[in-house]
Amino acid sequence: MKKALLFLLFGLLALVLTAVVAIYLVVRFALAPSPGEWPTRIQAGPFALNVGVPTAIRLATSSWFGPWLDGRSVQTAHGTVQIEWIEASHTLALNCAPCTAAVPALGPQPLRLDTLRFTARRDGPSLAGTLEATPAATTVSTLAGDNLLRARWDGRLTQTALQIHVDAPEAPIARWYAVLAPTLPELQRAKIGGTMALRAQVDMPAGRFAVHPRIDQFTVEGLGTEALLDARTSCGPPSRLATDSWLARAVIAAEDQRFFGHYGYDLAELTAALDANQKAGQVERGGSTLTQQLARLIATGSERSAERKLRELLYAVEMEQTLGKARILQLYLDNAPWGEGGLCGAEAAARRYFKRSARNLEPAQAVWLAAMLNNPGAAVGKWQRDGRIDGERAKWVAEGVRGITRPQREALLRQLAAARFAPPAP
Repeated sequence: MKKALLFLLFGLLALVLTAVVAIYLVVRFALAPSPGEWPTRIQAGPFALNVGVPTAIRLATSSWFGPWLDGRSVQTAHGTVQIEWIEASHTLALNCAPCTAAVPALGPQPLRLDTLRFTARRDGPSLAGTLEATPAATTVSTLAGDNLLRARWDGRLTQTALQIHVDAPEAPIARWYAVLAPTLPELQRAKIGGTMALRAQVDMPAGRFAVHPRIDQFTVEGLGTEALLDARTSCGPPSRLATDSWLARAVIAAEDQRFFGHYGYDLAELTAALDANQKAGQVERGGSTLTQQLARLIATGSERSAERKLRELLYAVEMEQTLGKARILQLYLDNAPWGEGGLCGAEAAARRYFKRSARNLEPAQAVWLAAMLNNPGAAVGKWQRDGRIDGERAKWVAEGVRGITRPQREALLRQLAAARFAPPAP
């Protein structure tokens, strides 16, 4: 009896192992990438498989295989994904809560969404579906009406790539914030007005993406930035520079050439920076306006993350409304970092580097100081080693100075090319 039972158990084990191996082989050969197909490697328990991504997408969205996926879950690098098959429309739905995505162009910290629902329906090589995200429960009460953030997408699948176009219609900016950064402390006290719509294109597997936001009537109240009207700097005596002074003009040319034409943010510069950072795979270009830089100096710090950028944007928009351009420029000049050892403020920098007040700087000296702002520590080091800062950047700043005549610009460029200012002592 015992021998018969053991024989039966071994027979069942052999049958199970045979079935597992058979399934593994079927899946392996059914999903194996064909020559030239876009591949990826997945881990399924002890097994690792090379999978053709287009083949897997076609299989998952097919009416004969999709129902088999219904109710299953998959552990991914972005979170646990629950799979749903909607038979009536032959649509695959993926639900991820919470869901994270690494976006190197926005910083090292991943972007986190509390809930994300993605649907896809395929018709030959064409795909279409929806994206839906819901704010965190802690922020839902601050929003009125429909709390869902929706977008529609369509794409085309080939053997080598998937190109997706996303269209998110106009929605309150407060809702975008509640979805993308629900833990921001500012959301508890800020009243955010305005709407945003967005169009995007994503190319896989290249990982390229382009984003085109459209913002209307963006306003912020409640952050208390009006207190900065009478704020004093801790960087030393204020420079009291007029907006048409040489240093003020040079700083605008160096840091924010559209300063007088925006509302605290520059969408053209932001999208250009996002594109440049995406190509580099890391943050190399900030895209921040001078107002956003001021917000970073006085409120948010300089952490490289998407959430910090979103906080910075709130303060910048409110400061434009409460302070005005002249006061923002004055505060920036009086608080901007200008070198090692905590050196900050235009007046302290002018006295440290040129032994004169910021109001009495020569045009070439003003451009020299403004050109240092993108990386003051490195600029000082180069000045001490080579006797001058980056000449190409200084020339670029001089060429961007506005409100001067052509002869004045030509004279400035000559002075700058001949400049040999004594480097500061180490």
